Amino acid sequence: MSNQNLTLIAFLLDRSGSMQSIKSDVVGGFDAFLAEQRAGDGDCRVTLAQFDNEYEVVYRAVPVSDVPPLVLNPRNTTALLDSMGKLITDTAAEIAALADDDKPGSVIIAIMTDGLENASHEWSRPAIKSLVEQQTNEFGWEFLYMGADQDAVEVGKNLGVKAEQAVTYSRGKSREAMAAMSGNVRGYRTAKITGGAAAMPAFTEDQRSKLADD
Repeated sequence: MSNQNLTLIAFLLDRSGSMQSIKSDVVGGFDAFLAEQRAGDGDCRVTLAQFDNEYEVVYRAVPVSDVPPLVLNPRNTTALLDSMGKLITDTAAEIAALADDDKPGSVIIAIMTDGLENASHEWSRPAIKSLVEQQTNEFGWEFLYMGADQDAVEVGKNLGVKAEQAVTYSRGKSREAMAAMSGNVRGYRTAKITGGAAAMPAFTEDQRSKLADD
């Protein structure tokens, strides 16, 4: 039996060159996200992976209280598919290797990008869609997709992410996008602990409106 008091949040953050213009907002938003999760119910561990045309795990399954401030150095191109494939398969393997009592009762994969795929070589879009759907349907993982200046719902759908858990944000609203996602994640964690069965809250129409261009 997995530990229903424990949540693992695996965050995949774009660090491609185009993120430079919104770097300070992303850093501030991510640090605020961590602060809100520290104040949430239950135990939480965080994995952070950053990607451009390369994939890097910054830290893995660290207690949220011990997570350091974000350092973001944008560069290069956007290998989103390969990075998603690596994060999901590595996270699944790590959880499978744990004793039952140490397995997280909730697993959340959060993806934030300001660009579209342009550099992957190993994973195709249909393969990622199948992988995301498998982890969602068979293991109850939750996937969140935040995409700047794109139809994130449509892009997310092609990646296997549910429409209600994908949101478009304008480039100037990255901090607000993090805040909306953070509130939904904290609400989900509380509901899981207090009520057992729960679904990740959908991004509301009000949240979507506030994340659009002014």
